Amino acid sequence: KAVVSTQSTGTQVADKIYCCRSGSAADTQAIADYVKFYLDLQENETNEDPTVEVASRIFQMLCYNNRDQLSASIICAGWDKARGGQVYCLPLGGMCVRMPFAIGGSGSTYIYGHCDNTYKEGMTEEQCLKFVADAVALAMHRDGSSGGMIRLAVLTKDGCRRLNIPGNQLPTFWSK
Repeated sequence: KAVVSTQSTGTQVADKIYCCRSGSAADTQAIADYVKFYLDLQENETNEDPTVEVASRIFQMLCYNNRDQLSASIICAGWDKARGGQVYCLPLGGMCVRMPFAIGGSGSTYIYGHCDNTYKEGMTEEQCLKFVADAVALAMHRDGSSGGMIRLAVLTKDGCRRLNIPGNQLPTFWSK
């Protein structure tokens, strides 16, 4: 599963569940804080790790019920023992859809065709990392609001592993 985000480096809401946020920073941070609170409550009451689907549904409830007051688009991704790796896309308005990959943020409009053409089901971790890095680099090239380096996160049953690609090592396509 893959998340291509030019929006954020990921906000942790549970041990193996993160979200990428775009829209109003204040709105999306408040929503992520509420989701983290509810997931912590659930974990304490059940002594079980929360599922990615439950986290996504809490995001959905908060975004949908407050859709007229919020500017929030969320990608919720993670790993749980019930379904393994998962990605949920929550665009403005609060719809929640499980996807094989999701893209978001200001640079995402530039890379839909690339992602649709390049993503393949069953990619290895290495192929997935290249897919995400290439997509973010392409978005960054066209979008002045999309950072100067790429931060990647790999979510597995073992937790989160973070990788960074500095600006001077970004994939390039236009100079070849």
